Amino acid sequence: MTHSREVATQVAQVLSEALPYIRRFVGKTLVVKYGGNAMESDELKAGFARDMVLMKAVGINPVVVHGGGPQIGDLLNRLSIESRFIDGMRVTDAQTMDVVEMVLGGLVNKDIVNLINRHGGSAIGLTGKDAELIRAKKLTVTRKTPEMTQPEIIDIGHVGEVTGVNVELLNMLVRGNFIPVIAPIGVGPEGESYNINADLVAGKVAEALRAEKLMLLTNIAGLMDKQGEVLTGLSTEQVDALIADGTIYGGMLPKIRCALEAVQGGVTSAHIIDGRVPNAVLLEIFTDTGVGTLITNRRRA
Repeated sequence: MTHSREVATQVAQVLSEALPYIRRFVGKTLVVKYGGNAMESDELKAGFARDMVLMKAVGINPVVVHGGGPQIGDLLNRLSIESRFIDGMRVTDAQTMDVVEMVLGGLVNKDIVNLINRHGGSAIGLTGKDAELIRAKKLTVTRKTPEMTQPEIIDIGHVGEVTGVNVELLNMLVRGNFIPVIAPIGVGPEGESYNINADLVAGKVAEALRAEKLMLLTNIAGLMDKQGEVLTGLSTEQVDALIADGTIYGGMLPKIRCALEAVQGGVTSAHIIDGRVPNAVLLEIFTDTGVGTLITNRRRA
């Protein structure tokens, strides 16, 4: 009996801590980039789905953008199609683009939709082609070495960048009590398909929706300082300084740039959180401590 009373007390404490945050975010939109490690175990996948359903149930509007790099790589291997990367981006020829569309728009997208629906939500799966949700153009990659007089333009195929977002479609779905789940495939002016980095799509969707939060689930605890401590509560100026002094480097740079652009583009805050932590999204939103790195455009007094 004592044990059950302790559990009940803990639940009551959690709810009372969460209440001010629920009040603050009711009616607000949160864009969550979901992928990589957070997709790996059935337990984490179920936890993510429950988190999305719970947010919707308390009046917060989640919009999910997902990746699927490992799943794309697996199918390419099975089909004996070589995977090549330039500056961390998958070189995407026509054959690879077909696989990307099959995996992201079909397998992975419907897997997430099904999972959310099984946990009591109403998810609806989309690619950027649906009602031209994600308009895109070809991404130009240049590389320059000291010996070169002109930068070299590298063709990485059907890799795109976002030029526009169909906000009306997303708002209609959100008002209809749906949870949109978006595969990061863009559509060009001639109807061509583009493979787009899921972090970038999430950032642009968050900007277009004027979202309260952009949440990027990663496979690390957050942005670390040189001593290995997680940094949080950062202003955009502080992030710029951390890039300049080399604290932020390598694979973390694109994520941080994406988060920075989002808050500079009107998103209230961006969060880089550890997708391996159960209920990471809820912990970051509804608790005082959080579980990741928060970046905001608000200046510090």
